[in-house]
Order: sequence, then C-alpha cells, then structure tokens
Amino acid sequence: MGIFLLVSLNIDAILGEMTIRQRRKKLEVMSRGNGLSDAYMATLTRLKAQKGNKPVFGLKVLMWVVHSQRPLRAEELSHALGVELGSTDLDLENIPSLRTLLSSCLGLVTVEASSSTVRLVHFTLHEYLLSHATLFRSPHSIIAEVCLTYLNFGCIRDFPPTVHSVPPEAPLLEYASYYWGKHAKMGMTGGVEMLALKLLDQFDKHISARLLLMRNFQGTGWGSYTDQAAGGPTGFTGLHAVVVLEIQDLVAPVLDMKDWDVNAADCMGSTPLTWAARGGQEEAAEVLLERADLDPNQADTRYGRTPLSWAAGRGNEGVVRTPLERRDLDPNQADTGYGRTPLSRAAGNGDAGVVKILLEREDVNPDQTDTEYDKSPLWWAADKGHESVVRMLLGRQDVNPNQVDTEHDQTPLSRAAMNGHMGVVKMLLGREDVNPNKVDTFDGRTPLRWALENGHEGVVNMLLEPEDVNPDQIVTENGRTPLTWAAERGQGEVVKALLGRKDINPNQADSFYGHTPLTWAAKNGCEEVAKVLLEREEVNPDGVDSFHERTPLMWAAEAGHVGLVQMLLKREGVNPNKEDTFYGQTPLGWAAKNGHEGVAKVLLEREDVKPDQAATTEGQTPLSLAAGNGHVGIAKMLLERKDVNPNKADTIYGRMPLAWAAKNGHEGVAKVLLEREDVKPDQVATIEG
Repeated sequence: MGIFLLVSLNIDAILGEMTIRQRRKKLEVMSRGNGLSDAYMATLTRLKAQKGNKPVFGLKVLMWVVHSQRPLRAEELSHALGVELGSTDLDLENIPSLRTLLSSCLGLVTVEASSSTVRLVHFTLHEYLLSHATLFRSPHSIIAEVCLTYLNFGCIRDFPPTVHSVPPEAPLLEYASYYWGKHAKMGMTGGVEMLALKLLDQFDKHISARLLLMRNFQGTGWGSYTDQAAGGPTGFTGLHAVVVLEIQDLVAPVLDMKDWDVNAADCMGSTPLTWAARGGQEEAAEVLLERADLDPNQADTRYGRTPLSWAAGRGNEGVVRTPLERRDLDPNQADTGYGRTPLSRAAGNGDAGVVKILLEREDVNPDQTDTEYDKSPLWWAADKGHESVVRMLLGRQDVNPNQVDTEHDQTPLSRAAMNGHMGVVKMLLGREDVNPNKVDTFDGRTPLRWALENGHEGVVNMLLEPEDVNPDQIVTENGRTPLTWAAERGQGEVVKALLGRKDINPNQADSFYGHTPLTWAAKNGCEEVAKVLLEREEVNPDGVDSFHERTPLMWAAEAGHVGLVQMLLKREGVNPNKEDTFYGQTPLGWAAKNGHEGVAKVLLEREDVKPDQAATTEGQTPLSLAAGNGHVGIAKMLLERKDVNPNKADTIYGRMPLAWAAKNGHEGVAKVLLEREDVKPDQVATIEG
C-alpha cells in the first residue's frame, strides 16, 4: 500500500526530503524488488477503472509523453488530445484542460514549472511503459494521424505560408509540422497515407512547408530560399517534402497522385532526385528513376552538383548504383562550383565502395581532373591517405600517377609525403613511372622536402631508400637542402639517414643565409644533430655563413647553448677567438653581451681564449658588453682574470666598462667594478667628455 501511494501521489514529492544519494538508493532497492513495477501496474489498473473519459485521456497522455519525439508543452498536449480523427476543423470545446489531463493520470505525469513541459514522474516509468507494448496499439500511427489531421484542418490551412512564427492559437502546429513524417515512417497505415497525400497535394502553399524548411535548413548552405509575397517557399512541393522527410513508402503514392514535374527544382535549387541522393534513399531514387521523363543529369542550381555527385560524395553506394543503370546518365559530369566529378568526390572521401562501382563503368574517366585546380581523383585520394582508393586507381593503366595540380603544382606523391601517408607513398614509389624528385614550381619543394618540413620521419626514410631519389636537391625558393632543414629542426634520425647516402654534401650552405647544416644545428641548440655532423671528418666546424659571417661557435655562444659550445671546442680547427665581420665580436663577446654565464665559463676555461679582445667595429671588450647589459656574473668571471683590463675603453665612444654600467643604470655591475682598487671611477669618455 505504501509503494502504491508513493507512485499515485508523486515520487519526487515523497522523496523530496531525502538527499540525492538516499533517493537513488531507495529507488534502486524498490526497482530490484519489483516494487515500482508492482506500483505502476496497480496505478494503471486504477487509472483504467476511472469513470467517464478519464481512462481514455489518461492512456492518451501516457502514449504521447512516451512516444513523442521531444518533450511536449502542456498546451501542445492539450491540443493533440482535442483532435478528433476524421474531423475537418478544430473544435475548441474538445480541448481538455491541463487539470483534466493530470487528474486522469493519477500522478504518473507532472508539468515542469520552468518549461511547462509534461514529463513522466520518474524515468523508470518510461522503461516500464515501453516494456508493456500492449498498453498502446500503433502509437506512432495514431500520433501521425493526429498531426496530419491537425495540419489538414481548415483553420491551419488558412494561415499564409509566409508566416514567420507559429501562431499562438495553433500550439500543436510546430510539432506536427516537424515530426509527422517521423511518426509516419514508424507507423505507416492506409489512414496515415490518405491524410499525408491530402497535405502534400498543395504542400508549397501550406504554412508547415515554411516551418519545415526553417527548422531543417535555416543557418545552413541550403537555407537561403526566396519567399514570394503569396507563395512562401516556392517550389517546395509535396514530392520534394516526402523525399526530404525520407518517407520512402510515400514516394510512389505521391508520384501517382498527379502529374508532377519530376525535374522541377525547389526554392533551394534541388530536385526530388537530388534530395534522395543526398539522403541515401535508394528506394526513393529507384522509384524516381523509373520515370522516363526524369533527367538524371540535372544539377542543383545552388552548387551545380548532379544527383550522382551528391550520392558519390556522401558514400551512398545504393543510390550510386541506381542512376548508373540509366544509359542517358553522364558519370563524368563535373559540378559547376569546383569542377569535381563524382569519382573525384568519392576518391577524396575515401569511399572505396563507391569508387569501385564507378570504375566498373567503361565510360567513367578515372583520370579526369577538376576544372578549377586540375586535381585528379588519384591526387585527392593520395592527399587524404585513402590507401584502398589509391590502390584501385593505380590499377588502371589510364591513370597518370604524376598529374600535378595547378594550385600548388604538386604530384600525388608530394601530397602523400607532405601529409605523412606512408602506405600511399610506398605504393607510389613502387611504380616505375613515378618521379620521386619532381619539384613543384609553387614552392620549389620535392616530396622529400615536404616530408621533412612536416616531420614525417617514416616517409623520409622510405623516400631515401630508392637510389634514384636525390637527397641533396636544393629548393629553388631559398637554396636549402633537405639536410639543412633536418638539422635546423633537430631531426637526428633523419640527419643520420641523409648522411647515410654517399651522394650528399654535409657542408652545403643555403643561398639565403649561407648557413651550413652544422650552423643551423648550433644556432638552434640541436646537440644530437651537431654530434652526428661533427663525427664526419669532412664537416667544417669553423666555417662562416655568408649573411653575418659567423661560425657555428659564435651562433651557439650567442644563443647560450653550453653543450654545443663544449662540443665544438673539442674539434680541431675551431678558433675560439674568431671575430665575425659584421659586428667584429668573438664567441666570448656574444656570450657576455647576452648574459650566458655557462658559455662564458666554458670559454674562459680555455687557455687560448683572449678575454679582453675588443670587437673590431665598436671596440667593446667582453667586460664592457657585460657591464653595459647588466650581467653581474659574467663581469665577476672576467674580473677574476689577470689579463682583463677593467678600464679599457671602446674605440667609438671611449667609454670604459664602469661608464657603460653607469649609463645604463646597472648598479650591480657598477658596484662590482668599484670594489676593484684599479678601477678609475673618474675616467672621462673621449667622445662625451
């Protein structure tokens, strides 16, 4: 008796004093012991035993709440239950009040105050009602008939199709317009079909046509349709609607209803066959294509794509097969937007099944390129890494594996290498007629270079295996070899693979900066790469670049790469006092200027390093550079050396280190200098006086 009262009153209300955990535990215990099921059964028995129309209303409410496609608002549900099947207009006296609906359900449903939606008292009730199928016979058929009866009412048909929102006096209009098709698909009967045909006969003049379009397509590329003053969504006929709603069982009856123009485009520029192709509706496409007057090649006016193009692009194999059976079909017709064929669409999307079907047609051109950028189906498949499609296309003798596009001038191999598709690269390299060294004219890059730039080491190793691949090919844009790119990016394994080739020059500098691979590694702190390069005897460890004429040691010192500085100093032939010609600074000068104490320490440990060597351009010593930039630690290290003159002035301004520190406000360095007895605090700069 207690459980019965729990359900008949309101579960949420009874459990309201409990915590969430307590409520869940209580309901789980009741559910395991079949307490709720017994209570639901008892309540339903009591519901059916009510007097008058309450049992009918109660079961109808439960049916709608359980089987509706979204939660219904109270006013929607009231109007739904006020529809009398077979009537031609709405009788307001038949619409029950909310109190009548709720009282007839004995507490099994409730209305949310925030949204005014009707819901079951607990989720377990939904599961219980669904498990007892005999409670509601053909619920979707009944709901579909109610929605269609409502839409066919005279008062609804009187609304102009140009209305932008649902009139408040017709609260069920929105739900009926949106969902009658879904219910009809799940419960098609003779009655549903008859009511649907009545609605669809003049559908483009019905307000529900506009509501349907606004819901399904507003905000999308298909939503820009033209409203006319009296016609609303022009051309969106019942034949278009039944295909858009994907009610395939109604396509043939609608076609038989009257003499339709099956090639007519709706307000979105699409024919019924286009919609069937887009939605993958094989049966609908088959019925439409049986019409001799249907043009299978008619493209939509918005994107210029044929039904075959849409079906192929969406991977709808069944729909692709159907139009291909027509002799008057052009399987190579390109769209007017990008000039892509159906095969191009399928290849780019990796739909191997569709590609196979299309290639079985003798009149399909497997190598037809897009009209915009000349990208072939193979190019698209290689770009996206669709191995099965690439394999099928390469099996055709009339496919050019070296076809370049006109946008980037890249071959399929370049695209696959650029995107790291190893399987595709392997297949293409297996072809004798594929050029692995093809340079694109847009960026001047080879497939190897594309793979390197994008960090695809597996592809790089694969490309280096064939002897005919040039590992030292210079890119025309900046004169850089693959080795310089790998060195700059610290790709140690790639550098090893490249150096494993005998036909590579490890000292080849780029033409823009004049950096060798070792310079790039030193500049960017790539120790692993530098180690590999320095193990090669022919690598010049002290060569200068042509842009700033700095050595690798200078670049490493300037950037503070201690490990690289140590590594370079171990090589014979490295001059630690060498000056660049642009600034005239030594490696120690660069370290002092930028405050790299670790580098300065390593350099000062060398006996052959000159700690007081002034730059040839401005004449600043390492101490002056450290003082002028406020690097106290380096200043202390330099002052510990006996061969450092703390009063040495530069040749441009005649400032000594103390003057540089004072000028730039570096009190810490000034304090360190003034602690020295031999520092002259009153020394005057020769330029500023």
